[in-house]
Amino acid sequence: MLLVWLLVLPALAWAVLRLGGWERGPLVQLFAFTPYAVVAAVIPALVALLFRRWLAASVAVVAVAILAVSVLPRVLPDHDRGPTVGVELHVMTGNMLEGGADPAAIVELVRSHDIALLALQEFTPAARDRLTAAGLDTLLPYSSLTPEEDTTGSAIYSRFPVTAPGAHRNGGGFQQAYGTIQPPGAGPLLVESAHPLAPFDLAALKDWHADLQNEPHADPSSTPRILLGDFNSTLDHAPLRALIAHGYRDAADADGAGLIGTWGPYDGDPIPPVTIDHVLVDRRIGVRDVQVHGLPRSDHRAVLAWLIVPTA
Repeated sequence: MLLVWLLVLPALAWAVLRLGGWERGPLVQLFAFTPYAVVAAVIPALVALLFRRWLAASVAVVAVAILAVSVLPRVLPDHDRGPTVGVELHVMTGNMLEGGADPAAIVELVRSHDIALLALQEFTPAARDRLTAAGLDTLLPYSSLTPEEDTTGSAIYSRFPVTAPGAHRNGGGFQQAYGTIQPPGAGPLLVESAHPLAPFDLAALKDWHADLQNEPHADPSSTPRILLGDFNSTLDHAPLRALIAHGYRDAADADGAGLIGTWGPYDGDPIPPVTIDHVLVDRRIGVRDVQVHGLPRSDHRAVLAWLIVPTA
């Protein structure tokens, strides 16, 4: 009896904490793996049923249900994916892993998928030069670039002119390039390459939370906004859900692609993929499709989204 409860109670605790958005301290990193917890939570439910511990089984089933309701909608396309009429815009975001991602692979994704807006994180001076040599400037001739050594640089590349370009450094130390674009036939769009600090240890949690809290909100009375990048957070983190609640929709979640892992790492380490790269769009922008593609020599994958933006 005690053994059954020792299996059931952790699943229940995870479910309750996820439901309330109460993850704190070391649980922040752990909660990135909540989709896997849904599967793991089935095991104590089956054990309790096998041993006919009906109360424990009932509690376990409730825990599974709470976790499933939190996670499984991400694999189902939303009924409301935003407007279906407007100007089509293809966007992409990718973390270059200290500028080391294969520039030819990035340029090929831009070319083959007709990408008109590209956001990059961990964008270095050497990466800028390699992307130029690979032909990115020909495909996306306008930009807002803040290359820096190591991991803090940021970039926006666009097929359309970028007005009011710039960048700001968030509390975690990362640059976030931004600007305004206006595709032909569409109204202006505020675009920004997001890169909040990762919750890599307990000392970083305050800045991680603050960076997410300070990301620009979508304002329904102002210019529509697209915020895309490496958020170092999944939809199981309350601060990211709070940001989305300020006028955004998560494109992958809306398309039913919200459980595709975007960070592995993909170098053989025994860490299962989690979804920390996102395209957040103003709710006045529709989502037609989302794809995730590998980025050679990066530990992240690229997120591509086909959007419908408001007409002028």
